[in-house]
Amino acid sequence: MVGSRAVIVATLAAAAVLGASVLGWWLGEVARTADPEVRVVDVLDGDTIVVAFTNGATDTVRLLGVDTPETHHPTRGVECFGPEAAEYTKRRLTGKVVRLESDVERRDVYDRRLAYVYLHGQRFEDELLREGYARFLVIPPNDAHGRALLAAELDARDARRGLWGACE
Repeated sequence: MVGSRAVIVATLAAAAVLGASVLGWWLGEVARTADPEVRVVDVLDGDTIVVAFTNGATDTVRLLGVDTPETHHPTRGVECFGPEAAEYTKRRLTGKVVRLESDVERRDVYDRRLAYVYLHGQRFEDELLREGYARFLVIPPNDAHGRALLAAELDARDARRGLWGACE
């Protein structure tokens, strides 16, 4: 009797360890799927890029937290500092492997993927704001990094960098 109880306890313990290991592996796979690494294959403007996944599929990504001046808008035309913002994003991201981080909503009304973009472990939107290539913009309910992004814009405004010095 005592020996069979020990076998049962050992079996249950082994099953618990196995279950936890499988759960951990599965959660890791879910996290990797949620924040995929992709290659930037095209830049449409300062805040919209096209990425390619490892399976060859492509998707258009609208960067969350920022709004760069327009370069192709049908009614607003080319806005002050729009070409500079588009060129900066193109120079910094084209051909690079980046990580996408989703927020609450994954797609906008134009069916573009909504994501924060990380280059070398740093959120690219902060860079656009700090350098004055973009304005801070929250697309509700996607506001995960709002405070940090606003701080980056305020820094650029105070220093009159980029559009804050060129477009007023």
